[in-house]
Amino acid sequence: MPIASSKVTSRRLLALLSLLQVRRDWPGMLLAERLAVSERTVRRDVERLRELGYPIHAVKGPEGGYRLEAGSELPPLLFDDDQAVALAVALRVAVGTGAGIEEAAARALATVRQVLPSRLRQRVDALDVAVVESAGRGADPQVDTTVLLALSAAVRSAEELRFDYLSAAGPHDPGLRPARRVQPHHLVARGGRWYLIGWDPERLDWRIHRADRMALRVPNGPRFTPRQVPGGDVAAFLSARFKGSDSANIWPCRGEVILDLPAAQVAPFAGDGIAEELGPTRTRLLTGSWSWPALAATLARFDTEIEVIGPDPLREAFAALSRRAARAAHPRP
Repeated sequence: MPIASSKVTSRRLLALLSLLQVRRDWPGMLLAERLAVSERTVRRDVERLRELGYPIHAVKGPEGGYRLEAGSELPPLLFDDDQAVALAVALRVAVGTGAGIEEAAARALATVRQVLPSRLRQRVDALDVAVVESAGRGADPQVDTTVLLALSAAVRSAEELRFDYLSAAGPHDPGLRPARRVQPHHLVARGGRWYLIGWDPERLDWRIHRADRMALRVPNGPRFTPRQVPGGDVAAFLSARFKGSDSANIWPCRGEVILDLPAAQVAPFAGDGIAEELGPTRTRLLTGSWSWPALAATLARFDTEIEVIGPDPLREAFAALSRRAARAAHPRP
């Protein structure tokens, strides 16, 4: 078979397999229409997939058709380029999730990489990702894979990036402002979002950008000499910045209280705080936040009596919160 014809057949087999995976039953006539081929070609392609190990059963009925069943053995997997890259990205992230599948994910990634064409292997190898475990928040904005690959490539090649940034306030207009600049150092996945940690040569400081808000400009800027993030630990640095600290990975405001609740009811909602059982219905909690009012409000969520051990700024924050709550409880004239 000529090479061109072989490529066409392979693409058609991938398309057929994709269709069979998204719907339980497919009439042969509909498959032929979707693939722009004859029903005879569909039958021939189905036989090829069966030879590869895919359990495709004929569906009886007036129109006839096909159904892809779950097989007892894993057949050879067929992926197009985008699927292969997406699989490699997912496996690379899974290696650092802390979900107990790191070793299996690493072996699976090595297996996938071994069979990838060289052009895809280079793209996958260019993806350098750090993963920081964090509580999920539900649905998060999606990042285009091409953006992640471009960011990772810039990190590996130490090339300055130029980009437009979509702020939380609303859409931006790239034509009305100059491009931002950053020297990218680390691409990090945290809590379902992707972040780029980089050095801002204009502000002479480290900056963290959400990848889903970055619109890259081409070409990249000049090469730079990579530097180390403060402290040398990417995960600790990112966690500290999210806590509002420029250095140590601790909350700037930390307090200690006693709650009239069992420790079993406090611990699941203590976050990175420390819950100590003092009795059947009393728990000592040491926790923190980015501000004293935020800490007081967080502790008030427990909906129980609270005894503040310290420090005084936390007591003052509770007093201010109580006055504000009292005003909110009464309608204004």
